[in-house]
Amino acid sequence: MGIALIVHGGAGDIADNDVAPYREGVRVAAKIGWNILAQGGSALDAVQAAIISMEEDPAFDAGYGSYLNRDGQVEMDASFMDGRTLDAGAVAGVQRIKNPIVLARRVLESEHTFLIAHGAERFATEKGMALVDEKEMRAPNAIAKWNECVKNPPPAPLAKHAPVKGTVGCVAIDQSGNIAAGTSTGGMNFKRVGRVGDSPLIGAGTYADNLLGGASATGWGEAITRVVLSKYAVDALANNRHPNEAARDAVQMLASRVGGTAGVILVDRSGRIGWAFNTPRMAYAYLAPDGLVVASC
Repeated sequence: MGIALIVHGGAGDIADNDVAPYREGVRVAAKIGWNILAQGGSALDAVQAAIISMEEDPAFDAGYGSYLNRDGQVEMDASFMDGRTLDAGAVAGVQRIKNPIVLARRVLESEHTFLIAHGAERFATEKGMALVDEKEMRAPNAIAKWNECVKNPPPAPLAKHAPVKGTVGCVAIDQSGNIAAGTSTGGMNFKRVGRVGDSPLIGAGTYADNLLGGASATGWGEAITRVVLSKYAVDALANNRHPNEAARDAVQMLASRVGGTAGVILVDRSGRIGWAFNTPRMAYAYLAPDGLVVASC
C-alpha cells in the first residue's frame, strides 16, 4: 500500500514576514515524517517525528514557541490517535514537557486517554521522561507577543478575536495501511489560565480510523470543539469521497453552524490527501508522488 503524509503549521492571520519560516518549518517536518514512512516505519512514528520537528521550531505555537497565558507562562496541549486500534492519548495544561506530542503518545500506549497538568507531568516522570524548567519553554518571540498583549489587551471574548496561528499537526498512512494523526499547541496568545481548546480533544482537534482516514484541525478551538470538526471530516470520507471535498465540507459546516474559522488536513485509507481552510492563510506541506515536498502558506 502507498504511503502518504501531510502536516500543518496552523491556520489564521499569518503575517507576511512569518510566511517564509512557516513554510520552511512545515517543509522540514513533512520530509522528516516521510523519510520514516519510506523506510517502512509506522504512521505513529512518522507523525510523532514530524510534530517534534515543529514543536522544536520557535516559529510555531507548540512546544518551544508556545504562546504564553495571561500569567506569562506556557500551558501546552497535544493529542495522538492510532487509527488501527482507535487508541488515543492526550495531555493538556502541561508546562514542563519539552515535547507534548511524545507525552500524548505515552498516554496512548497506557490504559488512559487523557491526563492534565501536574498529573500528566507526574505520569511523564514515571515513564522516564525528563521535566524541564517551564521558563526554558518561553521563546523570545512568544515573550514579545505576550508583552504586546500586556500593553494592549485584546478584546473580549478573546477566543473569537485572537489571531490564532501556529498550532501544528500531522496525519499519515504507512505501508501497512495504518493511519495515525496528532496535534500539538500552546493555545491562544494571552489565554485565560487553564483554558483548553480543541487540540487535545479527540474528535475535535484529532481523529483517526483505518476504516476511513485521519484528520488534524487548527483554528478557533472553541468553535472546532462544538462541532467535533476532525471526526466530522473523517466521517465525510465515507463512500470514497475525496479528502479535499471532505475537508471543504467540514470547514463549510463549521462556518455555517457556529461561525467558526479553521483549517483541517486529511488522509484517507487509500492514501489520498486533502486540506481546506477559511482563514487568511494556513501553513501546510505534503510529499508529491515524485517525492518532492510541496509546502505552502
